[in-house]
Amino acid sequence: MNRLPQQHRSRPTSSPDFVPASPCLQDCIARYATAIPGLAELGKHLAAPRDADALIELYEQAYPLLEQAMWSDGADFHPLLASYQSLFREQDALIRQRCQNAHAGDDRHHFILSIPVADRPPHLKACLESIYQVCTLFDYGGHTSGVWEKIQVIVSEDSRDENNIRRHIELIEEYQQKGLQVVYFGLAEQYDLLHALPPGTRERLGTLLTTQPRDRFNLKGQAANRNLSYLKFLQLTEDRHNTLYYLIDSDQSLCVNRQTPSGEETVYALNYFHAIDRIFRSTDTLMLTGKLVGDPPVSPAVMAANFLDDVSAFFTRLATLRAGQACQFHDLPAQQAGDAAYHDMAGLFGFAPQPATFPYLCQLTGAHDHVACLADFARRLNAFFFGEHLTRKTWFGYGQGLSQLASARTVYPGNYIVNYAGLKYIIPFGHLRLRMSGPTAGRLIAAEIGPRFASFNMPNLHRRTTGAGLADDFRPGVDMDEARVDVSNEFERQFFGDLMLFSTEALVKRADVTQPFAQDAIETVVNEKEAELLALYQHKHDAIIDKNRQLNALVFNAGHWWLQASAPVHGLAQALRQVRAFIDNIDRNFGEHAPAWRQIQSAGHRAERRRQIVEALMNYRAERDAWDSLF
Repeated sequence: MNRLPQQHRSRPTSSPDFVPASPCLQDCIARYATAIPGLAELGKHLAAPRDADALIELYEQAYPLLEQAMWSDGADFHPLLASYQSLFREQDALIRQRCQNAHAGDDRHHFILSIPVADRPPHLKACLESIYQVCTLFDYGGHTSGVWEKIQVIVSEDSRDENNIRRHIELIEEYQQKGLQVVYFGLAEQYDLLHALPPGTRERLGTLLTTQPRDRFNLKGQAANRNLSYLKFLQLTEDRHNTLYYLIDSDQSLCVNRQTPSGEETVYALNYFHAIDRIFRSTDTLMLTGKLVGDPPVSPAVMAANFLDDVSAFFTRLATLRAGQACQFHDLPAQQAGDAAYHDMAGLFGFAPQPATFPYLCQLTGAHDHVACLADFARRLNAFFFGEHLTRKTWFGYGQGLSQLASARTVYPGNYIVNYAGLKYIIPFGHLRLRMSGPTAGRLIAAEIGPRFASFNMPNLHRRTTGAGLADDFRPGVDMDEARVDVSNEFERQFFGDLMLFSTEALVKRADVTQPFAQDAIETVVNEKEAELLALYQHKHDAIIDKNRQLNALVFNAGHWWLQASAPVHGLAQALRQVRAFIDNIDRNFGEHAPAWRQIQSAGHRAERRRQIVEALMNYRAERDAWDSLF
């Protein structure tokens, strides 16, 4: 663990004529000094003679005091948050004023963000809006010219649908008008930039950057699209020593969630750019990753068993209540989901066992009964196949603070930051289209640079679905029509992604990651891990079949009130059809005859996937060498 030093590495010298004002800081201390004792001590320093540097440092000392108060139980959250945000805006103005007065440049980092997007206008809008809100509320670098000068955003297109491409461009234009520097990185430009590389280099980077032809240069996959945006980074970089590159997925937002008595609340409570700038100024970090809150960052392929437990628990409790009774699925005892509580095989990652079930918290507001609660629950059930977990959402926790660094072993592809030297540490193997690419890359990177690959407590909010409905929530590897959802493609990629991950994890413990991996060493670990995973997946497969059978009996064969003759009158016919569709979709995707399960059981299919994995790991070092040559 490393704690950031309080001082920045260097600052311009203040002019003796510069007497800064700090009304927001003065107001904050006056208002909260009694409740937050540490602020009273800062007030003494504020009253003493001071220069700009000393004053600016007082803000840095105030932030953790407000954070601890803001995230404590029973805090008056929103007034504290408003004061916290105003302090950042005031401090940023003082930094710029100091630079102008001292005739010095602002040496804080410039950020270039990349958002890979494929057929997801609603997600892209939410992501861009979150960046805009963070810029507005915290004002990192200021926007005296009408745009936020230190923030630039690349939208890296990967859509197939021309209508979605048009909608993405319209969103970019909308946020340009709001003051964001947003650059559209379209398919034609991507292809041309790729083919501007020397042919030999391009050929050696084919598995990292794609070999798709110009007329089919879409849906290349998140890894290839993200890696192509690195070429755009190089083109846009004006100062490689003072630029940070921030990778964020379109289904993530720069905000976090908190639990309140009335349900989930989204808040802009983290000043990402400020914190990241300080980390890269004050440590030798090359790559920094934050985690995710909200929807799980994993596939439904590894959540079905525990989700069925929670759905059955909901119906079991619902059966003890009356249809017309006021809804009892509110104000339930808080059940904090621990790390990977959503994962059927969390033990694989070293996480402790979780409670058997987690309660469903009704999302409806206002007066309503259990008929309405059931109808809303059923309406949302099939979003599970897009990755939404109704009962095991992850919540933000302040913990030991925001500035604690820990050695990392997983890259969260939608929330990581590198400096120019860190651009070398790529997420590889995108051509295999496997799940778990971030954890796999993380094991390789951690083995190479150790604690210079770090994590920090500034997660993004992850939303698998939007209010636009599932038809507008495109997810690669998921096909659907009105009632049927097919995740077999994603399920197959999950199993072999797990095989790649745990083979890599074992391999880097036995071999030097800076040298080419030997074929026999790779084959040994792949064979070992395949046997282990087959046994685990078989156990999970049998459990899902049994749990789904029990759920079907509970809902449709036990004669509970939702099946009574009056149910259609109450509008439950549609709800029951949605529950039936969910149960059928579980069977279709995870049952005995599920296509992905048959593929996993096929010795021939596994042999081909093993060959691909072994070949990819054998070529890793050569591909990295080719990639590194770009920098």
